[in-house]
Amino acid sequence: MLMKKVLAALSLAVLLSGCQSAYYSAMEQVGVHKREILVDRVGEARDAQQEAQQQFRDALSQFRSVVQFDGGELENLYDRLQAEYDDSKAAADAVSERIDKVEDVAEALFEEWQQELELYSNAKLRSQSARQLRSTQARYRQLLASMQRAERRMAPVLASLQDNVLYLKHNLNARAIGALKGEFAGIKQNIDLLVRDMQQAIAESDRFIQTLENRQ
Repeated sequence: MLMKKVLAALSLAVLLSGCQSAYYSAMEQVGVHKREILVDRVGEARDAQQEAQQQFRDALSQFRSVVQFDGGELENLYDRLQAEYDDSKAAADAVSERIDKVEDVAEALFEEWQQELELYSNAKLRSQSARQLRSTQARYRQLLASMQRAERRMAPVLASLQDNVLYLKHNLNARAIGALKGEFAGIKQNIDLLVRDMQQAIAESDRFIQTLENRQ
């Protein structure tokens, strides 16, 4: 009977995943609380950033192949560069989606935590919990700022990649390659900065996860 209830609650949670408050309620019915969901979502955002930084490196490598073109089918190079741009765009969208999910559950967790402080009859325990809440919120703000800083880096990189893909599409000739060579250094610099910021966000994610897990 218990297993049936667990499966029913999990099925309901999946169906209600678009309505977050109902989703959290359904998950709590099977003992999965917002803190655990936050840990999972921070981990998923971290993983998405790891995949994205590798994808942007791959796109840079393909762009380098284009500007180093020395004979062959330019159209094939264009197709591969277009594919790398498409994959980079998808990776960037995945990162943004994961960050949004982190924000949603964090807001719900902190709101619930704040409200439940009023339920304490023991002033000492209430004070300790309030300090933990403030500390966790401060670490979370640091994490979110780090994630969002890396997220903002993606837009100009994608814009530059798209510009160059479009230019190559309509100018499949040696002159076009010459024009793209002048763009390479700027794109490389932006991708290097993006990877740096993503690595910082990944490290912040690991520290935040460790903080929450140590308090469980």
